[in-house]
Amino acid sequence: MATAVRSYHFNAELLKGNQDLDGDTIKAILMGTGFVFDPETHVNLAAVSASELATGNGYTQQNKTLANPTPTEAATSKVVWDSFEWTASGGAIGPAAACILYNDTSADDTVVGCISFAADKTIPDGETLRITDPTVSETNA
Repeated sequence: MATAVRSYHFNAELLKGNQDLDGDTIKAILMGTGFVFDPETHVNLAAVSASELATGNGYTQQNKTLANPTPTEAATSKVVWDSFEWTASGGAIGPAAACILYNDTSADDTVVGCISFAADKTIPDGETLRITDPTVSETNA
């Protein structure tokens, strides 16, 4: 499971009722090497888009939509989407430092959160990077 650290702006927007994780369109983008997520300042797509990987070799900017959100009600509520992936074709994708989830339906393209990789990932030609069960939970752990 790939758990996203939530942005503070998303937390506030959620409390205001401006986010609907099981109904809105949530997208994923890959961030270039050196990107470090700041939950305080990375509030929306405009705040992070300069660090997104360029389109090419099987990666298309702002084109990966998450599917089948499954919210749960438990001691720790969460939303889990289907796993998704990028496959490199015609060359490598990356290196990538992280994956940002953002709400493409919200007025400001709110950053939901960030899945940081332990180390930069380069996807060699013909290989696949899979994000398994991307999750946003009520805690920021």
